[in-house]
Amino acid sequence: MPKATPPSDRTARLRFLLEPESVAIIGASDDPSRIGGRPLRYLLNEGFEGAVYPVNPNRDTVQGKKAFPTITDVPEAVDCAVISVPAKIVPETLEACAASGAKSAIIFSSGFAEMGDEGVAKQSELSAISERTGIRVVGPNCLGLLSFRSRFFPTFSSSGDAGYPDAGPLAIVSQSGAYGTHVYAVARSWGLGVSHVITTGNECDVDVAECISWMADDENVKVIAAYAEGVKDGDALIGAFEKARANKKPIVFMKVGRSEEGAAAAASHTASLAGSDEIYDAVFRQFGVHRASTTEELLDVAYACTGSIHPTSKRIGLITLSGGVGAQMADHAKLAGLDVAPMPDAAQAKLKALLPFASALNPVDTTAHFFNDMNLVRENFAIMLEEGRYDIAVAFFTMVAASPYLIDDLIAELEGIRARFPDRLLFLSLLGPPEVVQRYRDAGYLTYEDPCRAIDAAAAMVTFGKSFAESARPIHKEQGAKTHAVPSRPLSEWASRELMADTGVPLVEAVFATSADQAAEAYAKFNAPVAVKISAPDITHKTEIGGVVLNIEMADEARRAYEDLMSRAKGSTPDGVIVSPMISGGIECILGVQVDPVFGPTIMFGLGGVFVEVFNDVSFRLAPVTPDEALRMIEETKGAALLRGARGKPPSDMRALAEAIVALSEFAARTEGVQSIDLNPFVVMSEGQGAMALDCLIVAKDQPEDG
Repeated sequence: MPKATPPSDRTARLRFLLEPESVAIIGASDDPSRIGGRPLRYLLNEGFEGAVYPVNPNRDTVQGKKAFPTITDVPEAVDCAVISVPAKIVPETLEACAASGAKSAIIFSSGFAEMGDEGVAKQSELSAISERTGIRVVGPNCLGLLSFRSRFFPTFSSSGDAGYPDAGPLAIVSQSGAYGTHVYAVARSWGLGVSHVITTGNECDVDVAECISWMADDENVKVIAAYAEGVKDGDALIGAFEKARANKKPIVFMKVGRSEEGAAAAASHTASLAGSDEIYDAVFRQFGVHRASTTEELLDVAYACTGSIHPTSKRIGLITLSGGVGAQMADHAKLAGLDVAPMPDAAQAKLKALLPFASALNPVDTTAHFFNDMNLVRENFAIMLEEGRYDIAVAFFTMVAASPYLIDDLIAELEGIRARFPDRLLFLSLLGPPEVVQRYRDAGYLTYEDPCRAIDAAAAMVTFGKSFAESARPIHKEQGAKTHAVPSRPLSEWASRELMADTGVPLVEAVFATSADQAAEAYAKFNAPVAVKISAPDITHKTEIGGVVLNIEMADEARRAYEDLMSRAKGSTPDGVIVSPMISGGIECILGVQVDPVFGPTIMFGLGGVFVEVFNDVSFRLAPVTPDEALRMIEETKGAALLRGARGKPPSDMRALAEAIVALSEFAARTEGVQSIDLNPFVVMSEGQGAMALDCLIVAKDQPEDG
């Protein structure tokens, strides 16, 4: 049996999918409108320079090309085989392709994992063939791919009926073939050039993550747009994101399945594994990936990325011909998290000297008089960008910019601005015929009809800029080898505490008591009001049985509390009680760990009480995290304002909180057998006074969380 191809060689073989020099179409049709006929038509008509071999046992020629009965009859080992045959013979066909020396294959055929258990088994055959022989496979159940630089269009999509344009800077990868080609079609209608479209379908071999990784290394790709319904290999996706971030390649990602209904639809479509949507959000945020909700948003952001300017500053200058639109723009910029800082006083004075009736604050409302003197265009922009120190500017010129009486002079003035400030991100909101809009784009401006869409795109560029600026600094440490293990049984709170004793996670001081006398002795040790809690592996929600007694101030009360708790726990298996001092003051938070089926251990932070229960005000990261990333987690929550100090209250000990998040994340990353961890409440005291968990529970993998 041949040895499996090493992973590095398998990745190198992707070039045979995207830049092949020879291709065989198995199931080629003489009818150019059929599934087996379209790819042949595109290859013959759209400039593909490699050898093309139709394979059809029933015809001597197909669309004017000599046909071959089987892949083994083709006179050379092809770089890529396109397979368009019934599902039942796909495995043997793929095996024959590999045996003939084919280096890659694209499988159109459906009837695999999307069809249930029987289809999963058939698809596993394809995966095994790929792994054993080294042949790289896209699909099954895919729409093929488009590679514009090599003019290679092995697809049965109707997207090529009007011909294919030249290559551009946007690369698209999509599990859904119909959606991937739809995004391409919309991008084309916008005049946005595309380098590749890869539809991965059921992903028996090549997946979205590997395609992103490949595109991240392509110097001709400026931005990657991705669509996925689920991801099976979280580590591979993270690796692709890390590479793209290091190479400063922005990724705009549409991940569907946010709702229960959407998740169910996604699973039925491609049989993908879907992790928690909150975890996907966290992964995207952690690695600087922009998550899009609509096709318009996806392409708005992707188009802005083609300018290759990703500012790190949120300062945005707004220019408008309409005061009302200016107010709308300012409102939207604030909602998008941008800084609509006013112009400096000296700069305002200069603008007022040029246009006395203009509003010079920010937005700068020039009124239509702006266009009576084209020199004012250059002067206004220059003052805003240089003295206002805005890294982003959005100008609302509407249809005035398309006036045939103004176009030439306005573009000349704008070209001067573009040349003087090449590092600034400049947007124009205008309306006009496509050829007019293109002239402004050729001058180096990003154009949008709606100024608010431009502002949203600008906010995304800042997110990319900040992420790229930090790419030299790690944001996520490797998990490393597992050094701890959780026993495969339900754990009591005391057993959970013992497992975490040396982790660096601060826990409130406590004593374990297995008798009434020991409970009284524990009270005497603290000599302060104490809490007594039942500790039992089958009781996770103590309050439901009255399993906590608070504010005990006498030894006899501690004895009675022990006896009462043991009585209330009848029918369970308590191992004792936990006695700990009452803690007053501070802000209650919650720290947690959840092991995601796709991405592994993740860390959660949020404020306790109503914030987590009603507002779901929490943030997630992959574990382990760095101290800086822990602080960013905290700042993402709305409750961070309380921790910073509100209404005259002192700030909380954010450093101690961040250290606890880091310690918990490291414990989660190196511990085997954890399903979840809850530290709730976790109390953060005033600055310099530390933080501690008052309650701790570890749920082992495959163990029920409810007692």
